[in-house]
Amino acid sequence: MTIFHSTTWVKLLGLLPGELNPNEASWLVTPQHHMPLMSNRRAQMILNRVRLFASLFAVLTPLWMFVDLLVLPNPLAWQLALLRLGATGCFAFIVYCYRPEVTLFNAWRGMAMLFAIPTLFYVVSYVLLTHYQLTGASAAVGTGYAFLPFILLAGFAIFPLTLLESVIFAAPILVAHVTAGYFQFSVVDWPSFWGAFWLQGLIAGVAALAGVCQLAFMIALVQQAVRDPLTGAFSRRSGEEVLELQFILASRSGSPFSVAFIDIDHFKAINDQFGHQQGDVMLKQFAQTLTQGLRKGDVLVRWGGEEFLLLLPNIDCRQAMHALQRLRRNGFGLRPEQTPLTASIGVADMLEEGCNDWRQLIEIADQRMYAAKQQGRNRVIAGSEPVASLQPALA
Repeated sequence: MTIFHSTTWVKLLGLLPGELNPNEASWLVTPQHHMPLMSNRRAQMILNRVRLFASLFAVLTPLWMFVDLLVLPNPLAWQLALLRLGATGCFAFIVYCYRPEVTLFNAWRGMAMLFAIPTLFYVVSYVLLTHYQLTGASAAVGTGYAFLPFILLAGFAIFPLTLLESVIFAAPILVAHVTAGYFQFSVVDWPSFWGAFWLQGLIAGVAALAGVCQLAFMIALVQQAVRDPLTGAFSRRSGEEVLELQFILASRSGSPFSVAFIDIDHFKAINDQFGHQQGDVMLKQFAQTLTQGLRKGDVLVRWGGEEFLLLLPNIDCRQAMHALQRLRRNGFGLRPEQTPLTASIGVADMLEEGCNDWRQLIEIADQRMYAAKQQGRNRVIAGSEPVASLQPALA
């Protein structure tokens, strides 16, 4: 079964050449394994599109009110007009007042509110329309209300959603269609009713496919944008974004969060003696060797030149020391002259240092890295080292 699923995913991903690899296939099904940076950027995109969609509905919803007042009988026209005004107010609230922190949960909540408003509007308006026998132009206008679920389901296509998210958000709209049919159980044309339901399911499937394709393209773009092209580690800009997210999460939960500032020893000598091309080979080798020894949640950032920053969530300074000493003992590969490639490492823990800002945490780790260089290089220095008097040393 596992082999079948793997083969199936490979074939499906073959339809998206160059966008995803098989290891990222599960990212299209569920958001569970998305990296924090990816989740944050997707949340921002979803919130922006929620406001865009709400703006459109806030303009179009009240405009149709005048058609209802001209064509539909009273008091139905006024009831629907009040319903439209209420929905317009809710859409305006999303546009102007819903400004939450950018998290995936808040993005989901924004989508839930956005689609709950017209879904409830559809059910209530359908119930109101069942009390009237409409003919001619009134019947045509009343029939137009039945198309709202189709519009909503098609609207999912503008959001970069996983398959699971698409199913969860589409389900209430399909249930609303069935609920509306229940209120007209005795007079509903069931073949037409289930035909419309099948068409809604088809539209939901196409919208889900569009959302998944958007997500695949977004993942590919984010992966290209956040990675350093030489080493495969996170670039400094994206690393700062991940660092800020990790720092905020750790601060809220009270969990430990350690960082390690790493500088390759005597790297300038490699460039001077063997050339910058060989230096690039050493950087790539160092990053790959280091990454192989990391946990799944650890993040390696190329901070600049031969400097790297390692983010170690949920471990304190002592645990980080043990992990880094193990990595150092295993080695980082060989220099061009076949001597061991070594590094000087400074470690700092958010809780132990009492840092309120991630930049302060990086500064402490950076100073400890310089202390490691001053004390002979090829070593790890953590919290016991006083950092106030340390001065930078040569690489």
